Amino acid sequence: MSEVRSEISKGRKAVRRAGWVLTGMVLSVASFAGIAFAGVSASMADSFAPAPAASGTRSWPAALAVPKDRITVAVVVSNEGSVATDVLAPYQVFAESEKFFIYTVAAERRVSPLSGGAHLLPDHTLTEVKRGTLPEPDVVVVPAVTDPADAKEARTRQWIAERHHKGARVLGVCAGSELLAASGLLDGHDATSFWSSISSLKRHYPQVHWKRGQRYVEDGRVTTTAGITSGTVGALRVMEELAGKDEAARIGKRLSYPGWTLDGPTAIPANQLAIGDVPYALNAAFPWLRPTVGIGLVDGVGEIDAAAAFEAYAGVSFTARTVVLGARDTITTRHGLVLIAETARGGTHGVDRFVVPGVAGTSAVDTPLRTWARRNGLAVELPGGGRREGEFGFDPVLRDLAEHSDVRTALVTAKFSEYPSSHLELTGATWPGRSTLLAAGAVVISVGVGFVPTVIRQAVRRRRAA
Repeated sequence: MSEVRSEISKGRKAVRRAGWVLTGMVLSVASFAGIAFAGVSASMADSFAPAPAASGTRSWPAALAVPKDRITVAVVVSNEGSVATDVLAPYQVFAESEKFFIYTVAAERRVSPLSGGAHLLPDHTLTEVKRGTLPEPDVVVVPAVTDPADAKEARTRQWIAERHHKGARVLGVCAGSELLAASGLLDGHDATSFWSSISSLKRHYPQVHWKRGQRYVEDGRVTTTAGITSGTVGALRVMEELAGKDEAARIGKRLSYPGWTLDGPTAIPANQLAIGDVPYALNAAFPWLRPTVGIGLVDGVGEIDAAAAFEAYAGVSFTARTVVLGARDTITTRHGLVLIAETARGGTHGVDRFVVPGVAGTSAVDTPLRTWARRNGLAVELPGGGRREGEFGFDPVLRDLAEHSDVRTALVTAKFSEYPSSHLELTGATWPGRSTLLAAGAVVISVGVGFVPTVIRQAVRRRRAA
């Protein structure tokens, strides 16, 4: 009997030890997950940052006058947040052509966040179009928004569906396809989206025939595109259909999207998550101690040049916090968009580097920006040494990202922007150092937390023994 009792006692001790060990493991995993979750939350908050403090208290310039006898394009903007390149790249494509009139439209005309820390003032409201104050659009461009199925976007979803029913073509860019799916426009139709979103979209919208490995998919009057930069190609395709091959060829040549040709193949790599994508997760989950990049904008900046900077440093790569700076608190882009900026005056705004995209040289930078940089001991830098002849706007910022962060992050940023990268000549470190070290530190902390139950158990045993 004593032997049986001894075995039972040993078994109980073994179970208790296993319980302590399991508790420690759970605490370790939970601690690491908690640190990573806090990091991702901070990264997303920085990506869709609050508008500059003074922007909610001033009156805004009137929108541009509406010309007659042009093909009208409305680019939807969410007041809650939209992906910068999804909005700005198609906008520039259509605005480059004199055959089109293009405007941005949102539920309310108020400063609205874009990914990468930028802010945009929409030109018009949904109500203006419904009331007939503005011409009905021939094309509606739909970007990815922060929460497409949320009740806050109900008016926008209804407005898009109504425009389609009235005969408009719809161009859904990247995960803007989810806003279209939530509106019911894609039911029973072929569509594509950002490669990382398609599996989730198949689960939530099984009535849509989701396609992988396509730069864009056309079904009736709806065209959907792959991720982020694919909106440029999708817009060129819609332009070709409405304004002709010659016009699309002219604008496409001017923009220099790599590999694009009229009537070129629509097939692209059907991307999947891979081990080489780890820097994306590391940079998003461990944002602490990252630098702050000041993005200086000048009046007349190209919309794609600006968008590329927003995405490369913060919106996609998460390698930096960004502050958008201007000589004044509003910047008017090349084709009339109003972007909101912090006014470059006084201190550094926490900026460690100051880059100005879309200018031919530092002499083209506004004097107040150069004065502010000099006063704060910052160099005025052109991303990647500036855009070279025949380059698309993403090339210089990806070069800059590789040089100042690492090559792997630049390549992953291209992949998550669904941007061709085989032509890029990148130099720099091979792997992100800061976020890797922070991840290692998080592992050490989490393992230490996992030993807490063991320490408690040993303390209890010593107290009983005493």
